[in-house]
Amino acid sequence: MTGYRKLGVKTAHRKAILRTLVTDLFKYGRIQTTDCRAKEARREAEKMITLAKRNDLHARRQAMAYIKDETVVVKLFEEIAPKYDERHGGYTRILKLGPRKGDVAEAVFLELV
Repeated sequence: MTGYRKLGVKTAHRKAILRTLVTDLFKYGRIQTTDCRAKEARREAEKMITLAKRNDLHARRQAMAYIKDETVVVKLFEEIAPKYDERHGGYTRILKLGPRKGDVAEAVFLELV
């Protein structure tokens, strides 16, 4: 058993999908995606917020290596992370929307709490 979902794509594609989902989550605060992708993106987003709560240069560089959009990293460290100072995990929530019209995949909202 693997420690992650493969999402039906090759490794590089999966990593790119997750990086894009996490970046958009921090940029917009809420994204719509499938259930499996949301659960995997949630894992990475929680790690990024925990990293941003450290608020040092090394943490910022680690976040830049994953997110790639400098404005989103600045927003993560200056706006998002300070909101969760008292919270230990559980920074995101998944709201189920029901089956998607085209392929009947389980659609969800992934949002910051």
